[in-house]
Amino acid sequence: MSEGKKAFAVSKKPTAEIFNKVIFFYITCAEINSYYFTKHQTLNDMKKNRICLLALLVLLLFSSSLVAQNFSEKIPTDAKVKTGKLKNGLTYFIRENKKPENKVELRLVVNAGSINEDDDQQGLAHMTEHMAFNGTKNFKKNEIISYLQDIGVGFGSDLNAYTSFDETVYMLPIPTDKPGNLEKGFRILEDWAHNVTHLAADIDGERPIILEESRLGKGAQERITRKILPHIFAGSLYAKRLPIGKDSIIKNLSTMRFVVFIKIGIAPI
Repeated sequence: MSEGKKAFAVSKKPTAEIFNKVIFFYITCAEINSYYFTKHQTLNDMKKNRICLLALLVLLLFSSSLVAQNFSEKIPTDAKVKTGKLKNGLTYFIRENKKPENKVELRLVVNAGSINEDDDQQGLAHMTEHMAFNGTKNFKKNEIISYLQDIGVGFGSDLNAYTSFDETVYMLPIPTDKPGNLEKGFRILEDWAHNVTHLAADIDGERPIILEESRLGKGAQERITRKILPHIFAGSLYAKRLPIGKDSIIKNLSTMRFVVFIKIGIAPI
């Protein structure tokens, strides 16, 4: 065995093996989190995510029941969370929080992401997320952003969204100190779910924004991530479905091709 390989050898002892795997898991998740899942998040959000990953690391290291844990057991739902399903199939979760006051955080979670893309569609789930802010049936062009900014919701710091492998999430905090705000917030969520316009001009306008986002992420961190993922997710699509997608596909994307992906690949309801 070469010196280089010795440095990365994993101990056969259970504790050391768990430690090695968890450290590897933490470093990898931190790198992926920094590059692919925090594109639209603030620095403070990134720090919170790193803290959460570190907390998970500590939990895995010091849990005495780690090896014997039954992973087939269903995680119980928080008793304070009210959940149900609407007639259209949309599942909802509601939890009351006293703080912050006079505020409701709405989130639309679509159970689809980059893993739903075909080889020639890489990056379209991320494009779909961006297009939600370019106009809907009831809010033309940038009306959503303008309205929310008028009621004190900042774009990026409050109003936000992200695309992952398995999900696309839209976050909408709404101040409830004025009548009608909450109802309008639900109208926005409804439009995001199935009323985004996807106009050709808007697709062309968003194309350079996504390409620039991709360019800003290129570097050593990206190269490391692309080397690591095929080993972690060997034999699965997760190894080659990074949410940022491929520049060549975004550059040559046609409106019709994009609309077909929307209707077939990631319909939310």
